[in-house]
Amino acid sequence: MLVAAAVCPAPPLLVPEVAAGAATELGDARTACSDALAVLAASRPDLLVVVGAAEEGESGPYPQGAGGSFRRFGVAVDVRLGDGDSAGDGDGGTGARPLPASLAVGAWLLDHARWGAAPLEALAVPEALGTDRCLAAGRELAARAGRVALLVMGDGSACRTVKAPGYLDERAAPFDAAAARALADADTAALAALDAGLARELLAAGRAPWQVLAGAAEGAGLGGRLLYEDAPYGVGYFVAAWS
Repeated sequence: MLVAAAVCPAPPLLVPEVAAGAATELGDARTACSDALAVLAASRPDLLVVVGAAEEGESGPYPQGAGGSFRRFGVAVDVRLGDGDSAGDGDGGTGARPLPASLAVGAWLLDHARWGAAPLEALAVPEALGTDRCLAAGRELAARAGRVALLVMGDGSACRTVKAPGYLDERAAPFDAAAARALADADTAALAALDAGLARELLAAGRAPWQVLAGAAEGAGLGGRLLYEDAPYGVGYFVAAWS
């Protein structure tokens, strides 16, 4: 059963070494993520699952100890899922596939928080995964243990300004506002109602992970709090805690 969830943005810029001179610009987002992770730890989960979006070839489960790297972004920073030490070989020594970017950011957040409250695993879902399959995946995760917590990594639209990755789209702000309300209210029906086609057009990579959360939280009776909302770089970033 799902007992808590944290929703965090997934840009590699959350990692200070990747952001370099712009590291302070997402300082408030990092602080909010730490606060959300504290809610997860306080829920005393038996299992924490990190959920993020990925390309089709990177999707699927990842075990505790799987490693990831930010070397593609020009910095020698490696992470491991479930270990605060750096994973120098990029796969945590497990031989597993390297974590996709969204899960690597989640692993960095957990390392930064010195997570030790419960065993870890991760699930990468394709950005194009249909809503019904996202909801079903969430229900399966919630049934994995008596007390399950989720760390859900994903961004809103990338079309909020002319300098955004997807340029300016007038539909982006209303889409992000609807997502923010749903995350603030722990409104699973509203998350499930987010339009997958529109999300794809707006480059909103968080849609699929958020709908996995919606499936996991069905009937759990959780309440929500929105801890951070902004659109730096023209991309919608949200941090929320459900418990």
